[in-house]
Amino acid sequence: MRVIGRDKLEAFCAKHADARRWIENWLADAEVAVWSVPQQIRNRYPAASFLAENRIIFNVKGNDYRLEVLVAYKTSVVIVEWIGTHARYDTRNKKR
Repeated sequence: MRVIGRDKLEAFCAKHADARRWIENWLADAEVAVWSVPQQIRNRYPAASFLAENRIIFNVKGNDYRLEVLVAYKTSVVIVEWIGTHARYDTRNKKR
């Protein structure tokens, strides 16, 4: 998969160094993955949440943080839409 939005991940890691290892591992995994259906992601990340419009929420570092991505299965692209604390995620999604 091609990952778009690495700059968001890097900026987040600069502020939250404790998440860096998880994010680096996720990036390495995503870049070599060939996800053509959601089940392939669920097999690797069983705690991930699948939302409408191919959005997926990953629990980062024991659910301290949340990573929201959009997956374009046909074009093999993963777009990082948002990353932040679990508390900020909850606040952000109350507004939706």
